[in-house]
Amino acid sequence: MTKAEKVEFTINTLEKIYPKIPIPLDHKDPYTLLIAVLLSAQSTDVRVNQITPLLFEKADNPYRMIKLSQEEIREIIKPVGLSPMKSKGIYELSHILIDKYNGEVPQSFEALESLPAVGHKTASVVMSQAFGVPAFPVDTHIHRLMYRWGFSNGKNVVQTEKDAKRLFPEEKWNNLHLQIIWYGREYSPARGWDLEKDIITKTIGRKSVLDEYRAKTKKAR
Repeated sequence: MTKAEKVEFTINTLEKIYPKIPIPLDHKDPYTLLIAVLLSAQSTDVRVNQITPLLFEKADNPYRMIKLSQEEIREIIKPVGLSPMKSKGIYELSHILIDKYNGEVPQSFEALESLPAVGHKTASVVMSQAFGVPAFPVDTHIHRLMYRWGFSNGKNVVQTEKDAKRLFPEEKWNNLHLQIIWYGREYSPARGWDLEKDIITKTIGRKSVLDEYRAKTKKAR
């Protein structure tokens, strides 16, 4: 298969498996999405979805959030990890949204990335899922699969994002990044990986990845 055929096979397979794509983080508007994505750094979406209802019950907009103290925010979000940094970021960015953007989440990468505790990946998720702007946020699943599929060299997430944007059509980015995340979780995880169930990697995977997998499986028998 040529690289273009591999890309087409990947897109078609993902569209068959995920014709409707669930959004991983529960939210109701751009602000609650921004906070949920910020909380998800080095945590799991499942854990974040358990904590956000408790936080949003007290404060689901920046005006209510700044009425809480950083300590109160930190206490609620402790289970997701990195709570000192995240609570400070949430408190400070809520103030900035009120002072600078009339309490609204700005609709540009530059403005989002200038907010405390908001990096490129968080900004990309918000731009993509809240505002429908083409973006390709790279998480651990996408980074792993782009390497397994031979679409990127696995060097770093910046390179992986560049390769994904170069290989996949822009109009498919917003759906594809979510489809790849779900696929990575369900069919091609980092641990407990079963190649037989992973149709994409089995069909187009990087030769060295497939050889290593088969060698390990042979050894385990």
